[in-house]
Amino acid sequence: MSSPRSIAILGSTGSIGTQAIDVISRNADRFHVTALSAGGANLALLAEQAVALQAEQVAVASGEREEVSAALAAAAARAGHPAYRPEVLVGPEAGTAVAGAGADVVLNGITGSIGLRPTLAALEAGSTLALANKESLIVGGPLVKAAARPGQIVPVDSEHSALAQCLRGGRVEEVARLVVTASGGPFRGRSRAELADVTPEQALAHPTWAMGPVVTTNSATLVNKGLEVIEAHLLFDIPFDRIEVVVHPQSVVHSMVEFTDGSTLAQASPPDMRLPIALGLGWPERVPGAAPACDWTQAATWEFFPLDDEAFPAVALARHVGTEGATYPAVFNAANEECVEAFLGGRIRFVDIVDTVARVVEEHVVNDPGALSVESVLRAESWARARAREVLGLAARETVES
Repeated sequence: MSSPRSIAILGSTGSIGTQAIDVISRNADRFHVTALSAGGANLALLAEQAVALQAEQVAVASGEREEVSAALAAAAARAGHPAYRPEVLVGPEAGTAVAGAGADVVLNGITGSIGLRPTLAALEAGSTLALANKESLIVGGPLVKAAARPGQIVPVDSEHSALAQCLRGGRVEEVARLVVTASGGPFRGRSRAELADVTPEQALAHPTWAMGPVVTTNSATLVNKGLEVIEAHLLFDIPFDRIEVVVHPQSVVHSMVEFTDGSTLAQASPPDMRLPIALGLGWPERVPGAAPACDWTQAATWEFFPLDDEAFPAVALARHVGTEGATYPAVFNAANEECVEAFLGGRIRFVDIVDTVARVVEEHVVNDPGALSVESVLRAESWARARAREVLGLAARETVES
């Protein structure tokens, strides 16, 4: 038997990270966690994870080294491992350092474009990148692709994991279309007018998946699906006009590949992120028992509906952004993050999110015509955030006055 794969988990206290640790803990003969990284908001959980996994490195993006060390010592004492003393890294570059340390697999479960530097560091170190942080690929685009060798990036999003599995069924030249499924979120079937007064609480009540507030809101606006269309294009080199989105409320078929002979292959499983996480860690091998399978002894109905682009214009906007390339995806993503924060804070309406993103994208001018770089991405994001805040101030005042 080969030795266990070494794993570094970025975002270990988040949804992806905690589920990854569940998979790894049940497969200690296959995986060994060497490093954990987190933002620092939940030090107690991070410390418990580190002690249980005996991680050699623990990285925290914000906080004080003494506080992190104290949390680790306390957790070690409670667990009966008083001698446990991992290497502690603290600061905004701590996660990047962990990502570049050379683990066999780096699972990037960070939320947002702050995952770009760790993504690049993992690729440059030669690690397999199990990518749940879609934003880093989307905003980095050709920069990330240039840093990756063939097959080095393994998608962890359920949709892209499904596409990767289905693509095993044929050659690239036989692919007619990628079909990305969307649950439709909590507002499926509503018109744009009916979306005007929905609340953050309603937007966060996703019917299928348990995710963080930003991703859940993105699912409600379908911005998340727009990002996934761009991600699918970058991962699989399929043109945007051959990537479709179909609404599938049951979230059992995670995506499909249609081939030139009219055949369509679909990947189906109950909605459980542990399956694509396990594939990301073990690719190209499967991890037995990673998640429950479909129960074929029970009657079930799967539905598919066309996407309503009028009520949910985010996917069409994302296609435009992805086609433009350069720093447009970074602007799209950064403006959206500002808008989501304002919506969840009760300062703007739900429909203002994508409207504002569209306005910021329309105003964007590429000021760095040369090759994309981390610096040009960061400059574009900074501009987009500032401009979005300006526009959001106008939207908030208009909402109050109306």
